[in-house]
Amino acid sequence: MNHIDRRNWLKTFALTGGLTAMGGLNALAITRPLKEKSNLLLDVAKLNSNENPYGPSEKVRTAITAAFDNACRYPSIVFRPLLEKIAETEGVSTDHIVVTGGSTEGLKAVGLTYGLQGGELIAADPTFQSMLTYAENLGAYVHRVPVDENMQHDLKEMENRINGKTRLIFICNPNNPTGTLLDKNELKSFCERTSEKAMVFSDEAYYDFITEPDYPSMVELVKEGKNVIVSRTFSKVYGLAGMRIGYLVARPDVASRLRKNIMAMTNVLAIEAARHALDDDDFYKFSVAKNMEAKQAIYKTLDDLELPYIKSHTNFVFFKTGRPIRDMMATMEKENVLIGRPFPPFYEWARISTGTMEDMKAFDKGLKKVMG
Repeated sequence: MNHIDRRNWLKTFALTGGLTAMGGLNALAITRPLKEKSNLLLDVAKLNSNENPYGPSEKVRTAITAAFDNACRYPSIVFRPLLEKIAETEGVSTDHIVVTGGSTEGLKAVGLTYGLQGGELIAADPTFQSMLTYAENLGAYVHRVPVDENMQHDLKEMENRINGKTRLIFICNPNNPTGTLLDKNELKSFCERTSEKAMVFSDEAYYDFITEPDYPSMVELVKEGKNVIVSRTFSKVYGLAGMRIGYLVARPDVASRLRKNIMAMTNVLAIEAARHALDDDDFYKFSVAKNMEAKQAIYKTLDDLELPYIKSHTNFVFFKTGRPIRDMMATMEKENVLIGRPFPPFYEWARISTGTMEDMKAFDKGLKKVMG
């Protein structure tokens, strides 16, 4: 099932109220994973890193085990089939794809490519920082544009910041940590206009969790030959955060340039895991459905406490605690619940990742105790 088919399934599932009783999971005949949690975290609700607590799937675990026979070899022995699978999924040729060690390596490779020699970047604030801080370490200047009153990217002001030194415009959509989603028409129009002046980077790590009908990936602009780069990851919906594998989609000449700045690459086990993950439609549906269930549980807890929050299009929720976040982190940890780090300038807002329903119960109990 390709991205379009999966997106249509997700849209249908969301709009038909498939989550109301969550008997929908049984109706879909989706089997649960082997374990609820890692053995390292049996007594802790780890809700601070936007991970998928259910992955890898059973099919992927089997593939990883089988791949150990090739673990003594360099990744080139298994690389081509994954490259072809990703290209098929995205509807592009293989020379559009750059496979990376998680999307973070892709972000940093782009930061290296466009941040050298005094290049300037433009981004929302707050947003995901890996590319930006890496580019700054290389001497780049980053224009950080505060999000608007709805915690959305301020696209108008971002466009106003473009100058002769601007080399890249970074968009994380849905945004991390706010969980907000840009209007699809405004996003496409913005990318089309600004890509004529600088490279546009669309971080789509959370794209699979979007339920809005016909919401486009900016890969469509890559296909049109625009100055656009898109990043995707296997860390979220596929549950492979620990394997470190993702990819970039860009015009072939741009992809070739980025490929030269990839440093770590990935490994045989991760490659085989990713290839089989793309074929595991049942686990994809399971992950998306369980994420929706967990978000509803978070919303209920926050509603019970009358705490403001942003409706999320991701696998986390950003909510206002009214207390210094570092104090909240320490206090919640005493309740065996780990929550997200500070995201300046919102020092009284917390980011809580979705987890298992056991985790959600621990969060509900812990937060209600902490908030008194």
